[in-house]
Amino acid sequence: MNSKIKIVIADDEQLFRKGIRFLLERESNFEILFEAEDGQQLVDLLKESEAIPDIILMDLKMPNLNGVEATKIIHKEYPDIKIIALTSYGGKSFIINMIDVGASSYLLKNTAPKEVVFTIKEVFEKGFYYDEDVMKMIHENLLSSNGKKIRSDLDKKLLSKRELEVLELICAECTTNEIAEKLFISPRTVDGHRNNLLLKTGSKNVAGLVIYGVQKKLVELTSTEFNL
Repeated sequence: MNSKIKIVIADDEQLFRKGIRFLLERESNFEILFEAEDGQQLVDLLKESEAIPDIILMDLKMPNLNGVEATKIIHKEYPDIKIIALTSYGGKSFIINMIDVGASSYLLKNTAPKEVVFTIKEVFEKGFYYDEDVMKMIHENLLSSNGKKIRSDLDKKLLSKRELEVLELICAECTTNEIAEKLFISPRTVDGHRNNLLLKTGSKNVAGLVIYGVQKKLVELTSTEFNL
């Protein structure tokens, strides 16, 4: 990658913040913009900062403003920022809640350092990354949320043939340039289709599009996708 990935760390434990910062600063293409000790400070610092981060590593349990509420605010005011939940809470309700409010990935604090680095790069390049455990929880949650389901034939009429093709490639973890090459269209056209997909499906981000595609059974995930 030519440009550095700009990162912010939000966590109320100073020792953890410094440790993860030390780890990430060893990567030549990572730049840490600043740290925040709670959600409110994070929101305030974002308003003051000249540079907008690409990625925020977000703890869930923080004083003043927790990670879930901070994610809601940031997603509304800074929709291009991708948020990775990095927390010690691995319960299904925590994970589903963060994904619902727009998190692009979910990591536990006992995750291997190389996995954290890998996830940041994946989220930066593709807009989302869910490991096997998180994907299983998403599938289980979709199966149990019958009341929210809409008939997939109606969804297929909602989306154009090209939009469905783009959605399939997004779910296959293709980057914008890879989608453009496969469909013989420009990256800008891919961006336009993605924006239309977000509007039509009411998804918060690319991660939401993936969940939408799976839920409506508009796309089929193979065993290699999402490392399943």
